[in-house]
Amino acid sequence: MPPSKKKRILIAVLSGVVVVILAAIIGPIIYARTQSAAPPPLSVTSSPTASPTGSADASGSPSAADTPSASAASDDDGTWEVSDGSEAGYRVDEVLNGQDVTVVGRTDKVSGTIEIAGNELTAAEIEVDVASVATDTDRRDTYFRSNAMQTDEHPTATFTLTKPVELPEIGAKAVKVKATGNLELAGASRPVTATIEVVRAGDSVRASGSIDVTFADWGIQAPNLGFVKVEDSGQVEFLVELEQQ
Repeated sequence: MPPSKKKRILIAVLSGVVVVILAAIIGPIIYARTQSAAPPPLSVTSSPTASPTGSADASGSPSAADTPSASAASDDDGTWEVSDGSEAGYRVDEVLNGQDVTVVGRTDKVSGTIEIAGNELTAAEIEVDVASVATDTDRRDTYFRSNAMQTDEHPTATFTLTKPVELPEIGAKAVKVKATGNLELAGASRPVTATIEVVRAGDSVRASGSIDVTFADWGIQAPNLGFVKVEDSGQVEFLVELEQQ
């Protein structure tokens, strides 16, 4: 083989090796940058139909303790049902080849009811169709449904209130409460506390919040595949639109 041809072959091989190395290094960085623009947490204050007004604490919302305990109006007593405009899902951090990525999965298939009596939330059961939760990556969603959550056996997740919650007056200014209950996830049920913001929006009430979840507590193994490692904990997020029945 002529030396010139050998040289061309060597250059081609070296060029191919360089391309592969660059792809291995730069690919995850590009992926991380495109994935890291995760949507903000679900919030009643980010909805155009919710109009909080007035001054509040540093978080933008007064807590139940800082709000007059005059209670919810008696007209609020009864059953409220989850309606259109509701969302739920999860937020978790992962590391892909050294690059930090925040992953958010969501679904609008949310159902359930709550009960209000006097100044208390006396009952609540919210169900989420976990099998329909989706991110922007099909492969991740397939792993989430089949390996992590086993949605063929456990297609839904449910939060059930276990302790009445004292309600401040619910108006156009978002207020904060904490709700204690059980979260059934992947076939296991564990006690949790949800931090919730509540606001009135016309004839409806909106409630948003999050629940901290350590996956192992529900028997869920966070993926660690070498090139990608998911953190051991994350958050369940929700925004529910409630209509009085």
